[in-house]
Amino acid sequence: MSNSSENIKLTLRTLPQKPGVYQFYDKQGKILYVGKAKNLKHRVSSYFSKQRYENGKTAVLVKKTATIKTIVTGSEMEALLLENNLIKEYQPRYNIQLKDDKTYPWVCIKNELFPRIFYTRNLEEDGSAYFGPFHSVRLIKTMLELFHQSFGVRNCSHRLTPQNIRSGEFKTAVEYYIGNCKGCCQGEVAVEEYDEAIKQVKEIMRGNIAAVIRSLKDRMVQLAKEYKFEEAQLLKDKISVVEKYQAKSTVVSPSIHNVDVYSISSDAEFGYVNYMKVMNGAIVQSHTLELKKKLDETDAELLEIAIAELRIRFQSDSKEILVPEKLELSPEGIKIHTPQRGDKRALLEFSEKNAKHYRAEKYKQEKIIDPDRHARRILETVKKDLRLKELPYHIECFDNSNIQGTNPVSACVVFKSAKPSKKDYRHFNIKTVIGPNDFASMEEAVYRRYRRLLDEDEPLPQLVIIDGGKGQLSSALTALENLGLRGKISIIGIAKKLEEIYFPDDSLPLYIDKKSESLKLIQFMRNEAHRFSLTHHRNKRSKSAFRSELLDIKGVGEKTLGELLRHFKTVKAVKAASVQELQEAIGTVKGRDLYEELRIKE
Repeated sequence: MSNSSENIKLTLRTLPQKPGVYQFYDKQGKILYVGKAKNLKHRVSSYFSKQRYENGKTAVLVKKTATIKTIVTGSEMEALLLENNLIKEYQPRYNIQLKDDKTYPWVCIKNELFPRIFYTRNLEEDGSAYFGPFHSVRLIKTMLELFHQSFGVRNCSHRLTPQNIRSGEFKTAVEYYIGNCKGCCQGEVAVEEYDEAIKQVKEIMRGNIAAVIRSLKDRMVQLAKEYKFEEAQLLKDKISVVEKYQAKSTVVSPSIHNVDVYSISSDAEFGYVNYMKVMNGAIVQSHTLELKKKLDETDAELLEIAIAELRIRFQSDSKEILVPEKLELSPEGIKIHTPQRGDKRALLEFSEKNAKHYRAEKYKQEKIIDPDRHARRILETVKKDLRLKELPYHIECFDNSNIQGTNPVSACVVFKSAKPSKKDYRHFNIKTVIGPNDFASMEEAVYRRYRRLLDEDEPLPQLVIIDGGKGQLSSALTALENLGLRGKISIIGIAKKLEEIYFPDDSLPLYIDKKSESLKLIQFMRNEAHRFSLTHHRNKRSKSAFRSELLDIKGVGEKTLGELLRHFKTVKAVKAASVQELQEAIGTVKGRDLYEELRIKE
């Protein structure tokens, strides 16, 4: 036994049953993975007690691990925050990656005499107050305009000091004359009065708009009592502007205050976590974090990582967190729950829509920038959901069509890289089946399709989809067995009513999430096979009806029938044709005779 194995066994025996962070290192001392645990002994031991791993990367991680280090923390929340910091510092290969590739703008209230307010993408540790980040610069500009017009906050870049204000070195700006500045550089406003305006601005930025409105109304009433009606009117106008700003951002009950909302939309490669900050019923912050999976992490695990990251980033102090599913995380003093109804549930659903919208926009960009990656991600999801051994780049789907056993046909549609390959579509006129027998028809079509691919040495698909339940799947499986292909091609059946997925030799169906891209692709293929099969069946029925009716007419044989079919397409068109049109199609004498026969039959 190697020294590293002995070292790990000794470490596992001495691990504490306390919350903390664990770190896996390889033989060269390079950090591979950082994780957090409510119970270090139980969590870390679980990696090394399994015989099989659902995710191949986890198996590789465990095999490479030579050393384990742990850090005990006072609580699970502390462990989560420490894990987040260590991941960002060391960026281990097997950890989730935060995919923020943008520097979002923040609103800065500068730490200076008569503070300026402006937006910036650079955060400095100079004592200034920062609010954000924001997705929209337009929104920030609207807010800054509100602060300048209604609170007289300056927007100049002067570095003001008591000395240069007294010296009068600054010219009076136009903003002062139109009422958008209090005249700080001219000594027209006291520091205390300006700081009161900044205090109200900060409250608005934090979402405490109701408190600002109450304060302004109290001040307005006081001014009116003192007969200062012009000043009271100015405050009334200011209140109106602030109330309009509040009305635009309120989406739920004003009773919901200081609440963080998290939701997630994920696929095989990424998780998209939307965060919203709600103050007095108004959404004052919203951000979507993109996380790249490394070890097939669950949505709950991604949410926990995102909560730690976003609470630090947004400096959140909320004591209530809304999430879409139960988490193991239970930080002291913070309530984490999943609302089932009411305004909080509506708020959570609103956040979920934002996460899905962000994900959809990413997909659109991905299709344009890297179509192959988009297809690969969908196929990775199919592979995972259907537990396939390899990526199904080549998928084929079969469907039958017949009416009471007449004109039975089957169709095979082919998808490559998750897209239709229409040049490879095939029809099958069923030859060996008499009467309505979907099972036998399916067996014949599948057998003929793969017999031909084998004979022509063409590549076989990685996945075959059968439109139907256990019966049709069993028939298709018989065809593969007769060709010696059972086990060499993955095959499933999909039943229409409940969209159940059936596997060979498994009596219980699999139900894939209705929103999953896997099910959407399977449904698309099933519907395409049905359309293709039905079109062929209709054409065949039409030709059959054409033949049966016209061949009964004296003088019409196979050759004449073919000429009529090419020229008129349908029996109805033949019957409606004039004698001249019939003569143009099949000749003068035959045309005249057919016209007279058709008139007799009317």
